[in-house]
Amino acid sequence: MSTPVIHDPHTLPSDDNVNPYTFCVELKGSQWFLQKGKMIAYYGRIEFNGIGHGRLDRLVRTSFHSPLHASDWVVAEGSGKMLLADRAFDVNSFDLDEGNLTIRSGNLLAYQPTLALKQSIVPGFVTLIGTGKFVAASNGPVVFMEPPLRVDPQALVGWADCPSPCHHYDHGYMTGVMGGVRALTGLGGTSGEEHQFEFVGAGTVLLQSTELLMAERDAGAPPAQAGVPGGHGGHGSGHGQPGATPRLPGQLGDLQRRFGL
Repeated sequence: MSTPVIHDPHTLPSDDNVNPYTFCVELKGSQWFLQKGKMIAYYGRIEFNGIGHGRLDRLVRTSFHSPLHASDWVVAEGSGKMLLADRAFDVNSFDLDEGNLTIRSGNLLAYQPTLALKQSIVPGFVTLIGTGKFVAASNGPVVFMEPPLRVDPQALVGWADCPSPCHHYDHGYMTGVMGGVRALTGLGGTSGEEHQFEFVGAGTVLLQSTELLMAERDAGAPPAQAGVPGGHGGHGSGHGQPGATPRLPGQLGDLQRRFGL
């Protein structure tokens, strides 16, 4: 059995992967935008403040323009090294150079304030504009493709520097008996062979190497188990239902924000 690698602040990488599932961000008196629930540990002196924090108004005015997702994000600032992960999904960083990238809101974990986040007109997606680094998760490694291309909606992570996709429906789906039943009842769903997103023009399309979307979970929700504060699983908690976190419009976990479902 191999000996595990034990890290400390000196051996952790700077703005790079620790392993395929964990990314290390180094803060040097700087700031990063961070999706709630994605920080798993940190060294140093780092503070986390919500988007509505008054002292951050100037930063938010220049780098965060998505009120629908404001409750899902915080600003990390200070000095130290911060580890990001998302339920053992693949995690990678990407660099934009005067770019324009649209990505599923649930897949985006963090980004530098030199990028501006905007609310996409495509439900369930956000757009990053400018120059800087961002960190994203995917269900399996990311594959980069060039349009023209048709994509299974559930394999789509995002697209860069190309027009938004349109829907493409297979002729058999449009005219067949099962297609009619689904159109009337909404039952049964569609597969990637019946319904795709169609991309045209120049740019890059990002795909995850599976047709299964990353499982939804309320951001920052504590697990319901013994010993976890707020988890309602400790002694004396009885067998009642865990306390429900208030649901806000646009909160992660709302299935209506998932485009293509």
